Amino acid sequence: MTQTKAGPDIVAGRLPEDVYAENFSDLHPLLESHEAQVEADRCYFCYDAPCMQACPTSIDIPQFIRQISTGNPTGSAKTIFDQNILGGMCARVCPTETLCEQVCVREVAEGKPVKIGQLQRYATDHYMAENDTTPFTRGAATGKKVAVIGAGPAGLSCAHRLAVHGHDVSLFDAREKAGGLNEFGIASYKSVDNFAAREVEFILSIGGIELKTGMRLGENLELSELRASYDAVFLGIGLGGVNSLGVEGEDKSGSMDAVSYIADLRQAKDLSKLPVGRRVVVIGGGMTAVDIAVQTKLLGAEDVTIAYRRGQDRMNASEYEQHLAQTTGVKIMTWAQPKALVGANGAIAGIELERTQDQDGSFSGTGETITLPADMVFKAVGQTLVQTDLGGSLTLEKGRIVVGDDRQTSLADVWAGGDCIFGGEDLTVTAVEDGKIAAESINAALSA
Repeated sequence: MTQTKAGPDIVAGRLPEDVYAENFSDLHPLLESHEAQVEADRCYFCYDAPCMQACPTSIDIPQFIRQISTGNPTGSAKTIFDQNILGGMCARVCPTETLCEQVCVREVAEGKPVKIGQLQRYATDHYMAENDTTPFTRGAATGKKVAVIGAGPAGLSCAHRLAVHGHDVSLFDAREKAGGLNEFGIASYKSVDNFAAREVEFILSIGGIELKTGMRLGENLELSELRASYDAVFLGIGLGGVNSLGVEGEDKSGSMDAVSYIADLRQAKDLSKLPVGRRVVVIGGGMTAVDIAVQTKLLGAEDVTIAYRRGQDRMNASEYEQHLAQTTGVKIMTWAQPKALVGANGAIAGIELERTQDQDGSFSGTGETITLPADMVFKAVGQTLVQTDLGGSLTLEKGRIVVGDDRQTSLADVWAGGDCIFGGEDLTVTAVEDGKIAAESINAALSA
């Protein structure tokens, strides 16, 4: 192993080469046909099904499961895609345990829900394996042009639905590869075999969508120019900024942004070449915190701790994700907030944490501190909108774009969706719904 300059004990190749493939294999392997049939038969096909009401994209879950049970996975996939064109990725990354499966009648009665997410993946994977194009036909050309900024879940969903309506779409993305967080931001074990890129190609197969990469709002794209050149604009730009810890020593080597490291990991062709610390501390309590903690553990880190400033019941990461972290060997330390990164010669050696408390709804530090040794400290405390990209032309609230129910912004010809909007959730499935709602609103406006 070769010592890197990143810190006192940050090296690549901590594990035998064959272990990397095993550690980063599919978290939930695809159900076999018989397994899918048996699981589908567990569904009660409820009238006014609570699972369907809990799905942000309103997929007809009883219908698609019934189609699987009757041996029609192709029809099942069409039912899913009708409401969620990114149904394949959502089947992999959706926190179904807090959405559709949480309200499943079998979960309420028995504590064992129908495996809705895995059945959704069974159907969509079956369809995509046998078909190169989506089950939709592009509508007759309308002569209208729409610019979609951001080729993540919201932008892809919006672009596809606009193409179905016959509009010409220019899909811009700042990176050299489309997919957004599906490609760069989720844990590798949740999406294997280059699925995110394959899903992008699947969506673009509808036609009428021109993908333009390396185009960043605020650099080589200007909102004012886009508004002048296109009939409508959709912003699915996500959150490009990263919140800092705001503590002493944050500029030391070994202090890292979790989102950037996950992106590097997702694009790494050889995981054995990716340096990781022996002792890792992650600051945060959401899905990104769990994703980076679990993945550094799988890369060979010996001691990984998530430090969160409140109780475990307040963590944004679902109970399932927390359990996944703990069963992988990650420790979760609650009621602790960062106070300083400590070390020497410009590199960190540990992190000083202050114990916290919540007394009668008032959160505060106690003054008691503890220092954990660390070669790497990852910041996973949220992301922010890069407002300068917008040229000050949109109404914002708490650093996010304000939109109406139809996802229209304060500008009549601009819509927005996904993480960048005020009140938006950090979920692929809600971003997909935002894109779909915006596309229908844009189509109505352009058809008036």
